[in-house]
Amino acid sequence: MSKMSVNLAGVTLKNPVMTASGTFGSGAEYSEFVDLNNLGAVVTKGVANVPWPGNPTPRVAETTGGMLNAIGLQNPGIDVFCERDIPFLKKFDTKIIVNVCGKTTEDYCEVVERLGNEPVDMLEINVSCPNVKEGGIAFGQNPKALEAITREVKKYARQPVIMKLSPNVTDITEMARAAEAGGADVVSLINTITGMKIDINRRTFALANKTGGMSGPAVKPVAVRMVYQVANAVKIPIIGMGGIASAEDALEFIMAGATAVSVGTANFINPYTTQEVVDGMAAFLERQKVEDINELIGCVK
Repeated sequence: MSKMSVNLAGVTLKNPVMTASGTFGSGAEYSEFVDLNNLGAVVTKGVANVPWPGNPTPRVAETTGGMLNAIGLQNPGIDVFCERDIPFLKKFDTKIIVNVCGKTTEDYCEVVERLGNEPVDMLEINVSCPNVKEGGIAFGQNPKALEAITREVKKYARQPVIMKLSPNVTDITEMARAAEAGGADVVSLINTITGMKIDINRRTFALANKTGGMSGPAVKPVAVRMVYQVANAVKIPIIGMGGIASAEDALEFIMAGATAVSVGTANFINPYTTQEVVDGMAAFLERQKVEDINELIGCVK
């Protein structure tokens, strides 16, 4: 058997396949379909310092080759998460990565500090949240703001910090370098691309929020390109995501420079996707006589 384990900032994953935040709950909903023991990591839905109700409905719309969502990071808050979700995930032999969201730097740091005493392996900081103190622009759209929040979060973090980058920027490498400069241990990309859909029969927006985040197969070529660019701009590891629905998709990201990959929207269509990607990658390594998946990371120059 080929070696499938990878290392993310000192955390060893049994394989490079994880779930994308917001598409897998905290694992309980999918555990009937997928043996969580077989995944490299489970990345939870975003967790804030207090419960968030999310956006008004409708919040999801189908598009060609993907979907739009404007859930608004609805979550029950850190207290419920620590009492309910962490104990559930600890039953499985997989790494736990907690996605953290907030409206101010203080919000993020409060959650990160609270998680310092919890048995979780890594923290993924969602900087696509609107910064209420800066008029609503996302932390991840301004390199100085991104570097500042990364540096602040690192002061409170006891686990390695992953900064999840937004693709809604002019230069993704500038943002990745800012995260690295702020002390990020890993970057993950891409988050969703801002889009819109109009219901022509109702003559109104398909989403109550007007705009939403586009994900799914349609964004994959953009995501692969951005992962490749970032891999050639920073020295820290990358988690690649965006439209992964098969082992072949995942391997594109690995070859572009990602150390690990996350499966997101595909989970909604086929709840077995993550397991199929793990099995498909292992089969590819055997067919190609590749002894260690790490040989493929960034092999395309």
